[in-house]
Amino acid sequence: MPEVVVPLTIRDLTAEDLPSCAWLGSATYLASVASALEHARRGEADHLAVCPPSGLPVALGGVGYAKIPGAGRLRQLAVHPALQSCGIGTLLIQAAEQRIRDRGLHRAELNVEESNPRARALYERLGYVAYGREPASWDTERADGSLTRYETVCTLMRKELP
Repeated sequence: MPEVVVPLTIRDLTAEDLPSCAWLGSATYLASVASALEHARRGEADHLAVCPPSGLPVALGGVGYAKIPGAGRLRQLAVHPALQSCGIGTLLIQAAEQRIRDRGLHRAELNVEESNPRARALYERLGYVAYGREPASWDTERADGSLTRYETVCTLMRKELP
């Protein structure tokens, strides 16, 4: 089968991008991304989009700077399901790490659900090391529009950035 190469750009995610990001999931999740964009506007975070020539995001992720002193915390990392395992997540994480370095910080941290071994394997391939565990929870939207509390356990991971 011939290989198709599509150029990708990485840029700041904008509120105007959100209507084209329904692949992310529920309206509740998109609202949390919109909230993260407000933190980016205040300089407390970065939120990135990976886009093909169409300009529509096929992956996105954020970096928060307030929660962990001296580090950037990667969060809300997502790649369109049809494009997973194509290297896009790696590009996104590398761009997020560069944003952290650009702020003069030398460590990236993230949480990964213990029920997501595929994501953890990616992070380990990129040099992240587990250092702890913690419970996590958030509201999720059911098919009928009601909210339910989702509870899980996350592995805490970090990477020193040269």
